[in-house]
Amino acid sequence: MRRTALLTCATIALWAAPSRAAEDAALKTNLEAKTQTLLDAVAAGNKAPWHAAADPALIYVTENNEVLTKAALLDQTTPLPRGLAGHIQVTDYRLQRHGDAAVATYIADESLDYHGQLIRTKFRTTDTWRSTPAGWKLIGSMTLAVLDDPPAIALPAAKLAQYAGRYALTPDIHYSIRVDGNRLLGLRDGGKEVELEAEAADLFFVPGSPRSRKAFYRDASGRVTGFGDRREGHDIKWKRVS
Repeated sequence: MRRTALLTCATIALWAAPSRAAEDAALKTNLEAKTQTLLDAVAAGNKAPWHAAADPALIYVTENNEVLTKAALLDQTTPLPRGLAGHIQVTDYRLQRHGDAAVATYIADESLDYHGQLIRTKFRTTDTWRSTPAGWKLIGSMTLAVLDDPPAIALPAAKLAQYAGRYALTPDIHYSIRVDGNRLLGLRDGGKEVELEAEAADLFFVPGSPRSRKAFYRDASGRVTGFGDRREGHDIKWKRVS
């Protein structure tokens, strides 16, 4: 009888697994479509879809680090100003269900016509949904901007040579910069050499790392004395030693 019971449980589990997978797939399709409807309402300032989908206790965090209630979010949902036209497409939508809750993450791919100039921006959003008697409601949302490298400019070799040298963070941690033709290369001791591209004079970035910059410092005579590893507006300061 014990063996029969085990076989029965195994059979039920095998039967239930595809059913749950189908339910989760259906939920993903449903919430992805609902999310697209919400984003379609942004440009027009249509509050109705947001009012219907959002839970009264919604916590909504914008890409500008604003923490909004449902009421505040609806208050900010207004049509785009004159001269602007935009559309947001949901891509890379992923969802995991956990009982009566579901967590989704996706890319909001925005195209904005800004007074005749096209701006393309991507955001990574993570939403939390809760199953209620009135259907699935959005209870939490957080958005981060997906950063791109800035446009690079070309600097003459003589200008690049001003940055070449050895820099120290501590007596044991160093960073070396050299010029190779028309390129500026940087290497932290024990690391991998990378190219430093100029965003502006005295301001460089490493391609593929758009969150950080190297901002070079100069003394009163114009000589480069060090640089700051700048991230989110804060500098870790390196001093030039040679």
